[in-house]
Amino acid sequence: MYSVFQWQSKRNNMIKTKYSFWLILILSLVLTACGSKKYTVKSDTKAAKAADAMSNLKSKQLYKFITDWTGVKYRFGGLDKNGVDCSGFAFLLEKEIYGITLPRISREQAKAVNKKSIDNLKEGDLVFFSFGGNDVDHVGVYLNNGFFVHASTNRGVIVDDLNLPVYQRVLVKSGSVN
Repeated sequence: MYSVFQWQSKRNNMIKTKYSFWLILILSLVLTACGSKKYTVKSDTKAAKAADAMSNLKSKQLYKFITDWTGVKYRFGGLDKNGVDCSGFAFLLEKEIYGITLPRISREQAKAVNKKSIDNLKEGDLVFFSFGGNDVDHVGVYLNNGFFVHASTNRGVIVDDLNLPVYQRVLVKSGSVN
């Protein structure tokens, strides 16, 4: 038989075990709930739209070329991954992906293009801008869904939204290479 003391001790142990069980269960639920929160990218963000444009490329070689060059810093006159300028990037891309040899300078590249409206652009077409006045001084390569890739002076090689006002205000020509 149990003494009163032994009985109370056993009862206290059972209560502690019961409370311990519930405490561990609640803690594990709380910790698991905190750790399982899923973060999603809103599909209307600029990054999500740029990623969507990349995933919709018809040419997998173009996709690889762009991902290999994304983030390479801008360097005036540059033609390698130590730095590249916009016309150098367009020059390299068109040559490697499409076998087209463009002039080296964006103003001359614009002369080699058959003009097209923005609505009729296809993957690999060129878009030209004039940030500094009347002459073409920047070039990018059209992808799809209003996105293009270019060597930005501030951000390096990047996929950007052609519909942004900063580009719409200075877009002067678009088209395909002759």
